[in-house]
This record gives sequence, structure tokens and C-alpha cells, in this order.
Amino acid sequence: MSKIYVGNLPFTANEEAVRALFSQHGTVESVALINDRDTGQPRGFGFVEMPRADAAPATTVTPSLLS
Repeated sequence: MSKIYVGNLPFTANEEAVRALFSQHGTVESVALINDRDTGQPRGFGFVEMPRADAAPATTVTPSLLS
């Protein structure tokens, strides 16, 4: 299992959209979008967990496609 850091996400990104984007490259085990602990607002980054074999092609995904 590989955990991939995903940065530069638009603040409008949600778990379903990130999962759909990365699932084009393989099985997505989990998606975690990070929120500010004080305000609850999105921080613009997160993590996607995928099987190791699917992770390499997924690292070329461009988060701006979520906009």
C-alpha cells in the first residue's frame, strides 16, 4: 500500500471528486482531505492510499483537473 501526498487542491475539492480522479489509475483504498483544526476550512492538500502497483501511474495526476 502506498500513501500519496496530493497538494495544490482547490478548496472546493471533496473526497468523492478526488477518489474519482485517482480511480482512473487504479483502486483507491482511502482518501483523506486535511482541514484546519481551528476553522474547519480545507487546507488544500490530502492523501490518497492505493495499492503499490497502481500508485506509480497515479502520481502524474494533476489536481487542477478538479476545478
